[in-house]
Amino acid sequence: MDEEHISDLTGEQNAFHTAYDTTLHYLRTRQQVSKQNLIDVEGELFHLTVYEGQDWGGRGILKNAEIQGQIYAYIAFINEMKKEQGL
Repeated sequence: MDEEHISDLTGEQNAFHTAYDTTLHYLRTRQQVSKQNLIDVEGELFHLTVYEGQDWGGRGILKNAEIQGQIYAYIAFINEMKKEQGL
């Protein structure tokens, strides 16, 4: 995310973008260190979406935005993996 635009974001948007960028960086770094299996990464995404749905306590908009950012990062990373594998 461009540093000059961060101040223009709401707290919710900032939480989303920070989580997205951090998670995508983590996934890419982890892939460089130790090749990940597509099925395993998709399983992690599945469990993250289950966690997202367990909002019975009302975790709030910032935490929900963070989880959404993580989910979108996983989706982007999985799409990268599929493209690399020709799927």
